[in-house]
Amino acid sequence: MVKIRLQRVGKKKAPFYHIVVADSKSPRDGKIIEQIGTYNPMVEPSEIKLDSEKVEKWIKNGAKPTETVKRLINNK
Repeated sequence: MVKIRLQRVGKKKAPFYHIVVADSKSPRDGKIIEQIGTYNPMVEPSEIKLDSEKVEKWIKNGAKPTETVKRLINNK
């Protein structure tokens, strides 16, 4: 199954995340299929950059967003 989820890339105590499409069996920071956005929780307000066309395409093709990513998509 393919999931839309967060991939952590920030330093210690300074998280920064890529929003990626990946196989559900791959590790959190492992192999990805495609990067579709970024999320920076360290700025006020949180910064979310998403390619909405790619998000719609992947959801239409059966990718399931995690709860956190679903909340980020709805807040955008």
